[in-house]
Amino acid sequence: MVWHFRFGFTVINLLMFRLVWGLVGGRWSRFQSFLFSPRTILAYLKGDGHPAHSVGHNPLGAGSVFAMLAILIAQVSSGMVSDDEIAFSGPMSKFVSNATVSLATNYHKNIGKWLLLALVVLHLGAIAFYYVKKHENLVRPMIKGDKSLPGEIPPSRDDTASRSLAALVFVICAVATAWVVHLGD
Repeated sequence: MVWHFRFGFTVINLLMFRLVWGLVGGRWSRFQSFLFSPRTILAYLKGDGHPAHSVGHNPLGAGSVFAMLAILIAQVSSGMVSDDEIAFSGPMSKFVSNATVSLATNYHKNIGKWLLLALVVLHLGAIAFYYVKKHENLVRPMIKGDKSLPGEIPPSRDDTASRSLAALVFVICAVATAWVVHLGD
């Protein structure tokens, strides 16, 4: 369970970073770059996508990202107030009612983990689909940060200043995570 907590706190930190970076990060990292209308999603499904959809998250990938963020928020939030009634309880469990602890524990153990696993499988399946059917490697650009594109698309800023900002945001999120975790001590 000690490692479960450590991994959970790491996820909280990464999740907070992603939420903040979705507001202040580079062009294609910002949520506004992949908020699509239902009409755009439908057009994409019909094969009438915009060239910018091949950069960052396409309309379907964006839905997956938002679903993953929502499920991760629910999972870490429920974990923070869960209690196994034996030896371990989330650091915030003493701040909520027993009924809330019970509901959170049930969600965390019996619902949230399966939703999260289903989204991971769906995400990996989509990556495999794009590789096999569309001959598009989505993993390499995620790792390298660069992607060859058919047309002129505005680049994201990637320089020392933006990387320093990312490091600063990450450290602030880590400090905030540690502060929240230690509130329960």
